Amino acid sequence: MEAKKRFILIGDVVSHEVDGSQLFTDFQMVLSYTNKIYSESLESPLTIVFGEGFEGVVSTAQSGIDIILAMEEYILEEEFDFKLRYVLYEGVVESAINRENATEMTGSGFTNARKRLSEMKKDTNRFFVSTKSSIEINKMMRVTQHFIDGWHPKDRSTVSGFLQGHDYKALAKIQQKDESTLWRRRKSLAIDEYQMCKDLIHHLVNN
Repeated sequence: MEAKKRFILIGDVVSHEVDGSQLFTDFQMVLSYTNKIYSESLESPLTIVFGEGFEGVVSTAQSGIDIILAMEEYILEEEFDFKLRYVLYEGVVESAINRENATEMTGSGFTNARKRLSEMKKDTNRFFVSTKSSIEINKMMRVTQHFIDGWHPKDRSTVSGFLQGHDYKALAKIQQKDESTLWRRRKSLAIDEYQMCKDLIHHLVNN
């Protein structure tokens, strides 16, 4: 099998406020959702490893970024009480791609990605991308993390509603709140700025 560079996506749980069994159930839900929605973008599905970690192989850097942000937004939508840390690494995979689950695959890409994930435990960054334009992308991912981690748990449903495309009037009806209140919440939660960050990250990864 000829060694080939691929986009490896790995991650683990950073922190959580739920017991082990609930965490595992919620963690499985995130991965199952992602594998279903992004099945065509995953060369090897996201698979739980070592209890609180996951590994997979994605088709492109763009897919990897989309998957990371989709996982973050799904965690918000479901109001899960844990956070994940991610590494998207372009590196060599020497073994055949396992289309059923991301186990027993080898290569320097996996080794380097795991090493980087371990190093991230020393700081507060939850995202690391190693591909073209990675310096700029990682700066934007840091800003994106600032918004996500700054949203209070009580605001999760409101943030999720806006990210699903509801305007403040529609969300006010859904949540039975005053329209002006939701208009102000959209501003104070910096929803538009978060969306701008996503747009800029997409631009960087495609250029």
